[in-house]
Amino acid sequence: QVQLVESGGGLVQAGGSLRLSCAASGRTFSSYAMGWFRQAPGKEREFVAAISWSGGNRYYANSVKGRFTISRDNAKNTVYLQMNSLKPEDTAVYYCAADVAYAVVRTVPGYWGQGTQVTVSS
Repeated sequence: QVQLVESGGGLVQAGGSLRLSCAASGRTFSSYAMGWFRQAPGKEREFVAAISWSGGNRYYANSVKGRFTISRDNAKNTVYLQMNSLKPEDTAVYYCAADVAYAVVRTVPGYWGQGTQVTVSS
């Protein structure tokens, strides 16, 4: 099992940047594919980005491609989401997710963090 704790959210102006972090517990972090999702008020949770256990494969939602970068440091049991050129429509609660299967982490991951709020002002 793995427990996930996000950090790094906050308030930023449009065009600015934030980096989210997700710290995972357990000694098998490197066995998990990791992902980020977000949920805006009144909307369903949506996929943002995913990374395979080795970091060799990455996948992004079209809405963030070219602006967001997912990365991981297996030595630190941490996955990151670097968010650049932020837009007001990026405002949401961002959730970290994990699953042993890379294909599954993009859809119905088995583990979730508690979320961190990102607010982008216009």
